[in-house]
Amino acid sequence: MYLSTMNNYAVIFDMDGVICHTNPYHAKAFDAFFKKYNIESSEEEFEEHMYGKHNSYIMQHFFKRPISADELKLLEFEKEALFRDIYKDEISPIAGYIDFLADLKSNHFKTGVATSAPKENMDLILDALDIRTKMGSILCSEDVSAHKPDPEVYLKSAYNLAIAPKNCVVFEDSFSGITAGLNAGMTVVAVLSSHTKEQLPTCHEYINDYTEISANKILRLLEKV
Repeated sequence: MYLSTMNNYAVIFDMDGVICHTNPYHAKAFDAFFKKYNIESSEEEFEEHMYGKHNSYIMQHFFKRPISADELKLLEFEKEALFRDIYKDEISPIAGYIDFLADLKSNHFKTGVATSAPKENMDLILDALDIRTKMGSILCSEDVSAHKPDPEVYLKSAYNLAIAPKNCVVFEDSFSGITAGLNAGMTVVAVLSSHTKEQLPTCHEYINDYTEISANKILRLLEKV
């Protein structure tokens, strides 16, 4: 097969909105969480200030005040526990993802996960989908000091996979995530699960789901840059 000897490229996936369409369930968790604290919010505000953002930003934006590291840990744990409880029986991959991952692995692409989510969320999803062993690098919020749009999580992923950033393809769904991938010097594919093409930075490719992409298409993208 055309790609059978390829082993010097990597594909790195964000998780929320990229592996699974979790954002509606995060919105439900935040809705319940904010009601407890009498915080008003809207879907438009979620889109601008929640999707793709780290919890430290989200909490400070919606609480409208600085939040200490200790308080953030407590608030984050409470909200993410709500999310896991809501989502644990609803976990499913975005259409075509499992087949696309299998296509990549059969053609010797290295693969990884680079998410801003906490470890407990990542573990829940990776284990429910049984894809942990297919990933050569697994990084979450606790593994970095600077969060997206900073490129740290993607540069660390490339290092873990022993692949040059220019030979990595990132799949992202948010403005900050796409910016992080571009800042890392990587090829970026936008998954249009939460935003329209017009709401996102210009990147190399756009898909609605993984039925529209293949290992061969990834190779052609890499050959263009």
